[in-house]
Amino acid sequence: MRRIAVDPRGDWRERADAIGFVYHGTAVGDAIEPYWDESAAYAFTLAEIEEDLEPAAEQMHAMCLELVDEVVRDQQLMERLAIPREQWNYVAETWRTRQPSLYGRFDFAYDGTGPAKLYEYNADTPTSVFECATFQWMWLEDLLASGAMPAGTDQFNSLFDKLRERFRALFPSGGFVHFAADATAIEDRQTVRFFEDLASQVGIEPKFVEMKDIGLAADGRFVDPEGFEVQAAFKLYPWEFMLREPYAPNLSRADVRWIEPAWKSILSNKGILPLLWQRHPGHPNLLPAYFDGDPAATILGPRHVRKPLFSREGANVEIVGGEGCTPAILDQGYGAEGAILQAYAPPPMFDGRYPVIGAWIVGNEAAGIGVREDETVVTRNMARFVPHIIEANDD
Repeated sequence: MRRIAVDPRGDWRERADAIGFVYHGTAVGDAIEPYWDESAAYAFTLAEIEEDLEPAAEQMHAMCLELVDEVVRDQQLMERLAIPREQWNYVAETWRTRQPSLYGRFDFAYDGTGPAKLYEYNADTPTSVFECATFQWMWLEDLLASGAMPAGTDQFNSLFDKLRERFRALFPSGGFVHFAADATAIEDRQTVRFFEDLASQVGIEPKFVEMKDIGLAADGRFVDPEGFEVQAAFKLYPWEFMLREPYAPNLSRADVRWIEPAWKSILSNKGILPLLWQRHPGHPNLLPAYFDGDPAATILGPRHVRKPLFSREGANVEIVGGEGCTPAILDQGYGAEGAILQAYAPPPMFDGRYPVIGAWIVGNEAAGIGVREDETVVTRNMARFVPHIIEANDD
């Protein structure tokens, strides 16, 4: 694994805008901070993909499913993960009936010299999927066509095709599916548009609805503003919120087929990290982790990482111990739900940046990677997306 310099395409912004990747930069004051950065790329060998990252993602996925099967049978574990008591049966029932999953993303530390180490599992509402599945692949095709990359250069990226085929498997007869998100959040709306397009390619009729505009009919069914019943819905809205909304008591009665299903509320919780470590101590792809307050956590030493159970995009993540090591915490109000402590294992540094590998799972299969890098060891919401390649002529 190495970071290489690449000449950006002269028209990449126009090409991004043309396909709807309009959030490739973020306004910060009077400046635009780039989110997509093609002045560099991460180069991997085929062995690093096939022997390290791909099997790590699939093994972590299998271990996570085993954990769900245990948690839904154990009220103490449900409570430990801060799942509302009144929703325990609903969450468990979605697992018992095997409500299907579409996708998820494991975030790994990896430098090519040792096993990938799991930081967390974005199991419920992972983003960066659009740019990973489409724009970084277009980037590679353009560079191959221009000769800027040698023939045979590849990418670990079957995400587009696997997502499309997964939609076909989830809805083999097509049909009508709602797609829900916050329309004022540009990245969320464009991400959902991407999923709508994928679904339409396999005979599904998509209809967008703002999450906040989904209402309740007199008989307890969920309906959109036009009165159409919500029977199946892809939602880019986290379960830790949904399970606490005023409409939460209706979730078990309304019989909506949510994508992702409610059992993903277990896996999108950082509490799975100590639970996985407890069940698989010493696993090469896991970091030691404990619940906050567990006396056994002293084994982590004075320097470790504290993560709230529900934190996203590095919010309220704190590096404890070690002078000059704690970045400013992005406070978004997480933490009251509880926290876990994880061993301090910073990402590798390349050219002053710290990359984290996002390994995608679609259904039960690894489907590619995306790389985001930051200037700090905690990957935040402004971290940049950098494309990757599998180097040509790799033996």
